[in-house]
Amino acid sequence: MSKAKRIHRQRKQTPEQEAEERAVREKFQKEKPSLQELIDSGDLAEVSTMGDYWEIQRTFAAFKSLREEQGLSITDMCERTGMDRAAVSRLENGQIANPTINTMNRYARALGKRVMVSLTDEG
Repeated sequence: MSKAKRIHRQRKQTPEQEAEERAVREKFQKEKPSLQELIDSGDLAEVSTMGDYWEIQRTFAAFKSLREEQGLSITDMCERTGMDRAAVSRLENGQIANPTINTMNRYARALGKRVMVSLTDEG
């Protein structure tokens, strides 16, 4: 079995953007702030837990199983969702850690389903 080859895409940044990113990296390496410090400073606006991450992974694994049960290919899903092939594949394989609710709804509708959001007690 061979390993997948990583593809690195060149990012297009201005020299100012590169300098700003370098400064942020250097500051982080020097100060090594905690998660709470990053949140308090406003440098980190959104935090997802591993539980949140795994819930999304389970959802897309179920979507993939349902797609396969319905005999649909990834190409079929592309046509039904309007997403490109790579996006559908990344969603199904957990490579998009935090898809939008709109993306989840588009995928579900393409399978004749809908996403429901509910509140439950933590536990």
